[in-house]
Amino acid sequence: MEQRQELLTVEHLTKSYDGKGKALHDMSLSLRRGEFVTVIGPSGAGKSTFLRCVNRLIDASEGSIVFDGREITSMNKRQMRKVRRDIGMIFQHYNLVHRATAIENVLQGRLGYLSDFRGIFGLYSEEDKRSAFELLDKMGLAEFAYQRADQLSGGQQQRVGIARALVQDPLLMLCDEPIASLDPKSSRVTMEMLRWVSDELGVACLVNLHQVDYAIEYSDRIVALKKGVKVFDGTPDELDAKIISDIYGTPYVHEGAHGVEEENAGARGADARGSRVAGACMPVAGAAGAGARSAGVGAGSAGGALEAAAGAAGRGTGAERQGAAAVDAAELDRAAVAAVIEEAKAVTRANAEMAGEAKPVARAHAGKPQLRTDDAPHVEVGA
Repeated sequence: MEQRQELLTVEHLTKSYDGKGKALHDMSLSLRRGEFVTVIGPSGAGKSTFLRCVNRLIDASEGSIVFDGREITSMNKRQMRKVRRDIGMIFQHYNLVHRATAIENVLQGRLGYLSDFRGIFGLYSEEDKRSAFELLDKMGLAEFAYQRADQLSGGQQQRVGIARALVQDPLLMLCDEPIASLDPKSSRVTMEMLRWVSDELGVACLVNLHQVDYAIEYSDRIVALKKGVKVFDGTPDELDAKIISDIYGTPYVHEGAHGVEEENAGARGADARGSRVAGACMPVAGAAGAGARSAGVGAGSAGGALEAAAGAAGRGTGAERQGAAAVDAAELDRAAVAAVIEEAKAVTRANAEMAGEAKPVARAHAGKPQLRTDDAPHVEVGA
């Protein structure tokens, strides 16, 4: 397997606030091109501070940040404006202009390429407009392109935010709690979209998450912060119940995206992760489309297939629910949680072995994101 080139190198990063101690202390991290890395940790651990230091929305007190071969910590504003073209940002609360249409919000991702005059008057090129519409189409939102942002659902608004970041043609996406404000169904759709960005477009993703289950399911690598210090950096297979309990300071309760509504979500999540490995990089047309159909899903619209699959994943099977359904969360001991996590990892490995090594698709030919699942009915986009 070809070794991916390093894109981001952070060394000994520290951020201090006068009278408030250190939000980050001696943080080091590397990220390869196309890699999907999640950052987990309790509230106040320094996750958001770290992301904002990476693109210099705030300046670090100490340390070095090298992005795409450029040391950026000492760059001036003009130099950073060029760097930020290559760094997309996804926010928890979307950061859209509510009175603007979806496509107008997406086009704002091109402002870094315009002169001040053209930017003030919104003088985008026809190529920019085509790119914006195509990205909304890939997000399953083509029919909402000229609808005001405040008339869209939360999940749809977040997909507009993803399209806005992608229209920059970035090398890196920084995602600060992208699903914290979403329901479980929309959360899964959003995570699938972000994973597609990494798998098919080759864009590295650095994602802050509170949901450990989703971190295990979607990540190539997981980094954990606690009180501003990195306490874990490894693969999902290396993250066990003891480590999670140490990070959060309490016994780990295996939840879902938003509380206990997803029992035994890890086992279902690992199965979904394996299914995604089986088909993530397959084109949706021609022979590959037949392959997708043999896995249980045809080549349909991005939004429809993803939202349908999210609903199917939420249902699960009786066997998948047996692990935790009858156990009170407060009495769930570490050994039981470890067993659930190990089962989830075993399912993931089995599916990955069946899938073989997925080959990347050329960026120019990347199709719409597709979630492979065995029983996804059609659901209309925009539900």
